[in-house]
Amino acid sequence: MTRVVIAGATGLIGKQLVVALAGHEGVECHILVRRKPERVPMGVIVHEAASADWANEVAAIKADVAISCLGTTMRTAGSKAAFRAIDFDLVTGFAKAAKDAGARHMTAVSSVGASAKASNFYLQTKGEAEAAMAQLGFDRVDFLRPGLLTGGERPESRPGESVAIMLAPLTDLLMVGGLCRYRSIPALAVAQAIAHLALAGGHGKHIHENDAIRALAG
Repeated sequence: MTRVVIAGATGLIGKQLVVALAGHEGVECHILVRRKPERVPMGVIVHEAASADWANEVAAIKADVAISCLGTTMRTAGSKAAFRAIDFDLVTGFAKAAKDAGARHMTAVSSVGASAKASNFYLQTKGEAEAAMAQLGFDRVDFLRPGLLTGGERPESRPGESVAIMLAPLTDLLMVGGLCRYRSIPALAVAQAIAHLALAGGHGKHIHENDAIRALAG
């Protein structure tokens, strides 16, 4: 039995990931939430707590695999400090708690272009979070860097993304060669790729962009 804990289980990718993992034999799926979702797949174990108390919950779960689908936007966060509090502090705090509790494998949804050396604050924060998690000593870490996410209902309003999604069928055609990694990709494909990785085993640090994510999703 592989015990998995997910943070960010109520977001666009997280909701579909929970469904995917709930259907896997040999997986015990735990989710960390601040408020219990209206619908939870059968067999999924819900841990409802303030994010400040997540470390205690993670310590009690003792998962083999930790997955972060956490993330917000600058618009929703309202400031750089508030954005970093979620996309760096909360993400890396969850990862550290999981490692301290014995998790061997960490997977996190990041962003295409993430780099600690990026001039863009959003991408720099994502890159710094990746670097921090990679240094925690997990046997294996996987970072997924999808392009524009499509499909499903977002829990928060993102007007700019809505326009980009509508234009995606056209703009995707213009992105060739190295730009392919910026193309749109269904959130479901990302969720399916993570579900596959949760049972992959192995060692090392792995970066997955659009083509690799699609391949993993099957």
